[in-house]
Amino acid sequence: MKKKISRAFALMLAGLFILGVGFSTPVYALSSAPQNEKSAPSYTTYKGRLINNETQERISYASIFVQGQNVSTISNSHGEFIIKIADNSGAKNIEISHLGFKNLVVPLSELTHRMNTLYMVPTSVTLNQIYITPGPVDQIIQKVIANEDQNYSKKPSQMKGFYRESIKKRHSYITLAEAVVNIYKAPYTGFADDQVRVVIGRMGNNVKSMDTLLFKLQGGPTTPLLLDLIKNPYVLLSSEMINHYTFSLENEVKIDNRVFYVIKFSPISKVGTPWYSGVFYVDVKTYALASAQFKLDLTHPDQAAYLFIQKKPMGARVTPISAEYMVKYKEQNGKWYFNYAKGDVTFKVKWKKRLFASNYSTDFELAITDRSEMNVMKFKPRERFKKNEIFTESMKAFADENYWGKYNIIQPDQSIESAIKKFERILKREGK
Repeated sequence: MKKKISRAFALMLAGLFILGVGFSTPVYALSSAPQNEKSAPSYTTYKGRLINNETQERISYASIFVQGQNVSTISNSHGEFIIKIADNSGAKNIEISHLGFKNLVVPLSELTHRMNTLYMVPTSVTLNQIYITPGPVDQIIQKVIANEDQNYSKKPSQMKGFYRESIKKRHSYITLAEAVVNIYKAPYTGFADDQVRVVIGRMGNNVKSMDTLLFKLQGGPTTPLLLDLIKNPYVLLSSEMINHYTFSLENEVKIDNRVFYVIKFSPISKVGTPWYSGVFYVDVKTYALASAQFKLDLTHPDQAAYLFIQKKPMGARVTPISAEYMVKYKEQNGKWYFNYAKGDVTFKVKWKKRLFASNYSTDFELAITDRSEMNVMKFKPRERFKKNEIFTESMKAFADENYWGKYNIIQPDQSIESAIKKFERILKREGK
């Protein structure tokens, strides 16, 4: 039973990859304008770059939100962000938070309409007996499980998010797809599933030759929601599974006036079902899980391959090299809400009778940009994105740089910007 649950969870986290051989150059379709864009209120766009005040390094995956509202975004891997705020919202400040840094509050009046460089100050705390729970560290994890009902909402939420997925061969993009999605986030109590509806999306494809291996990622924007470990505790945060892990208190970090345990975990045994290792960030007062970073153990990569690949061509041996994940929650009014998730999986593909292997990687991320508990409704079955759907098969091509209109998105990093420009050049050459 344990092995079946572990396999199911790993399949959900990774998505399922369907591999085939690409036979033709794709046909692009021009993307349409966002619905109701003309009637939408005007907005102002702000861009920023987050820098560690001490090391001058960029700060990746920081949370940026508008004070007094539910509008938010995430900085990209280069520490850059973009956020759009309605002019009639009455917003005065944005607030930026990241584990290990002091919260930074920035008045909108101090921001220019160009790239703003913002500095964050690191903060840490020395291990202090006042915070440490007596007994083994795994008792902290048991309290995370015991306190879920009071730390996470029993009400459903209506969320808006920005989803991005990509597949690369070595350092070159093969596919890149993005979408604004609506999410019905089910209560953390009960067994109701989260639901996703795609509002607007676009994609680019760069399949050119007969011998190009074609990856298709199954599940699309439903996959990062499965990284919500509180909602889906099957492997890492169930009472049964914590008995198979060892935990150690590595440090404590401080964000604003809140202190978090940094708890490292690893499997007791690497035999049998694939296991995970990583770090939990747990609030010392409420025992709420604020963030988790973890990876799949690949001591036996051939054994782990069956977790990811649903279908592959004859003659191809596919071996996973790495599988890493991240999930973050945001606290508001005493409750914690799913806020961001990211996954990165890399494979080595070796064909029979070929000397060299090729590396393929896929990544996906979902950032929540708005949330409400008012007038929450489930989506009609025909509107829902299904877990077995291929996201890139229904999206439109890159075309208009103003495509997203009023919607908040994840700022693309340089490599993604280059990929988009490449797809646009292909589109122009083909006269689409």
